[in-house]
Amino acid sequence: MSGFVDVADVLAGEHDGKRVKVRGWLYNRRSSGGIQFLEVRDGSGVVQCTLNRRNIEEGAYTSVEGLPLESTVELEGVVNLDDRAPGGHEISVDRVGEVSAALPDYPITKQRHGIEFLMDNRHLYVRNPKVQAMMRIRASFLRAARSWFEENGWTETHSPSFMTASVEGGSTLFSVEYFDREGVYLSQSWQLYAEAMIATLGKIYTIAPSFRAEKSRTRQHLSEYWHMEVEEPWQDLHGIMGVGDELVCHIAHALAEEMPRELKFVGRDPEDLLKLEPPFPKISYDEAVEMLNEQGVEMLWGDDFGRTQEEPLSLNFEQPVWVVGFPTGIKPFYHLPNPEKPDVTMSADLIAPEGYNEIIGGGQRVHDYDQLLQRIHDDNLDPANYSWYLDLRKWGSVPHSGFGLGVERVIMWMTKQDHIRDTIPFPRDVRRVFP
Repeated sequence: MSGFVDVADVLAGEHDGKRVKVRGWLYNRRSSGGIQFLEVRDGSGVVQCTLNRRNIEEGAYTSVEGLPLESTVELEGVVNLDDRAPGGHEISVDRVGEVSAALPDYPITKQRHGIEFLMDNRHLYVRNPKVQAMMRIRASFLRAARSWFEENGWTETHSPSFMTASVEGGSTLFSVEYFDREGVYLSQSWQLYAEAMIATLGKIYTIAPSFRAEKSRTRQHLSEYWHMEVEEPWQDLHGIMGVGDELVCHIAHALAEEMPRELKFVGRDPEDLLKLEPPFPKISYDEAVEMLNEQGVEMLWGDDFGRTQEEPLSLNFEQPVWVVGFPTGIKPFYHLPNPEKPDVTMSADLIAPEGYNEIIGGGQRVHDYDQLLQRIHDDNLDPANYSWYLDLRKWGSVPHSGFGLGVERVIMWMTKQDHIRDTIPFPRDVRRVFP
């Protein structure tokens, strides 16, 4: 058999009433009164394929009868509309091609399995249709982001995964063996290197893993996550928030338009994403503290936000909301203090609505050499570890801003998932590094 079509195209109605060939893995099966109902999964979706004993050669019928789950099959037939079938389409099969039987003891069955069992068998559970839909959404998410950057004149570049200095606080660094060198860590962010690259490439972005040794066991934390970061020269805090607004809305609209079937399958109405429009609302850190206290959530001025603050705050808004102007003491040394109010920084976090957490953190950078050196001393850091970073302020330093977007956190919100582990193929957290 040749000329196979994608299951996704069948489900999209592109082959209604036509003869097609599909191939894939046997995800589920049942039979009734001489009819076999096979759910076949390829790389694009799952479709029901029906074999009626009266309409197919006996040898072809028996070749798939009793096949174990995850066997591979090649099937040919006519596409029919059927509201009873998953996805509203089914293939009435009248020809069977090559069949390869799997072993009969596939561990993941239709019965309910616990989370730990599914995580232990993640290498097999990724075949689940919901996981498949999530990973297709994830791919579309990254494709949409890159298209926005391309259309708006940004250049993709990358930075090392091995670093010798902290970007987001030493307590969350992963120390690694690096030949005979001590004091080497996995990257928390491209932040420092990005500030070097803007002088040669201008507006830049990256999409790469970041690592945080944070011993959090919440539904929104990963130890290894994908970081979408941007840096722009001659840009201020207000402007970089505008970049975040446009980027998030573009991605949301692209997903709603390109992945409506997958979004509905995982639990998100695409119309929710189409309603997002820039600019997102903004409140000051001071206003956020006051709002939370009025809601009965205790928070003192100077405290950093966590899940217990971000989730109730987000319920006050139908769109993401920027919290602007965090205290100097809770933001990294490279954040520019507000010239009019030095106890707060030119920084902002974007909080997703519906009880989700921070999805973007960023702001304007310190671009003056003496001020940056003082900030390093204020944070009790060793200037020697940042000597090359300080060099950037000696030759051609300009005002500049940037932010980091947590890919999995944004996908979690946009797909309305309860846990971040469902947004990445093989999640890594404080409890799990296998498989």
